[in-house]
Amino acid sequence: MSPSTITLLFLLFAVIMFVFEKIPLGVTSMIVCIGLVVTGVLDIKTAFAGFIDSNVILFVAMFIVGGALFETGMANKIGGIVTKFAKTERMLIVAIMVIVGLMSGVLSNTGTAAVLIPVVIGIAAKSGYKRSRLLMPLVFAAAMGGNLSLIGAPGNLIAQSALEELDMKFGFFEYAIVGLPILIVGIIFYATIGYRLLPNHDVNDDGAFDTTRDFSNVPKWKQWLSLIILIFTLLAMVFEDKISIKLCISGAIGALLLILTGVISEKDALKSIDLKTIFLFGGTLSLASALQETGAGEIIANKVIGALGENPSPYVLTFVVFLLCCVLTNFMSNTATTALMVPICLSIAQGMGADPRAVLMACVIGGSCAYATPIGMPANTMVVGAGNYKFMDYVKSGFPLIIIATVVSMIILPIAFPFFP
Repeated sequence: MSPSTITLLFLLFAVIMFVFEKIPLGVTSMIVCIGLVVTGVLDIKTAFAGFIDSNVILFVAMFIVGGALFETGMANKIGGIVTKFAKTERMLIVAIMVIVGLMSGVLSNTGTAAVLIPVVIGIAAKSGYKRSRLLMPLVFAAAMGGNLSLIGAPGNLIAQSALEELDMKFGFFEYAIVGLPILIVGIIFYATIGYRLLPNHDVNDDGAFDTTRDFSNVPKWKQWLSLIILIFTLLAMVFEDKISIKLCISGAIGALLLILTGVISEKDALKSIDLKTIFLFGGTLSLASALQETGAGEIIANKVIGALGENPSPYVLTFVVFLLCCVLTNFMSNTATTALMVPICLSIAQGMGADPRAVLMACVIGGSCAYATPIGMPANTMVVGAGNYKFMDYVKSGFPLIIIATVVSMIILPIAFPFFP
């Protein structure tokens, strides 16, 4: 069997196992990772590269930073302040989504989610609402917010650099023409109908996010230092380009400072790292690598687009590109999906004599719709353990959001980015 066929079979295996969850998600990811090595599709270095991926380093660091916010009781304090203003669960969901959506427009959406997850768990503990109902709107808003500006998500910049080679470009807030309406409709959806679709799980408070403890004996300096280091970590992420320090390194510096100053002990720091998340994310990155390296992802893309015939209607093509990116991004990273689809979309646009900006906008927005699986984007993976989520929770809560994003995009894209201006 060819490497691309083996990869597609592993993809099928992963999807089936994730849906039925007969074995833990992290174990499925590792079976795929090891399987790709045993079958010779990937070498060991490539297969395990996911475990030293910058997002995994960011996860580990931010679990420790978040853990310190809990160990000191600061997360509960912040939760108490926020819950004074948001009186109902719906109000909380709207407030969280608005704040996260706007922040991730100018910050990395993964960084935004990483910083705010412990705060939201604190809010849940203080308000008495289940954190499983608050964390999912948080990560969805982070993904939607990524489409508000050029720097909101890595995929946005991939499309930009491809356009620059043709002496064209998107404006800084041009993605927001489609992204902002999706964010607004998404927030309204979860405040109304979608509210009922959110998972309702009880979570055992073991590990770092133990919200049942008494924090009265924790020194005040520890509480404040945990918050100060979190804020400085966030600021370092905001000014990533100015200070030339990557997100994961800023997170790691924050985590090290917390341990060195004694705000959190080494034992508690290690306890706060959610290994389920690390194995799930690190393992499935090998599948994303295999889809790219063997050309299996390209085979899927070309087969689908090839089925449209010689001169497809611009509307049909926009819809198919959007939908294909939606599907791929839920199993590959949105960055990998955009990187794969951009050259394919460009060649289609040039072949038709169409405006490449129209096809690439559909590609980028579709590639950000990673709402229906826990592996679609790093932020989704980060809350699997904290929210006690199952694979199907993401499908039930996130799939309607993909439909909303598709409908909104199909209305706006042809008007704002016509194929033949």
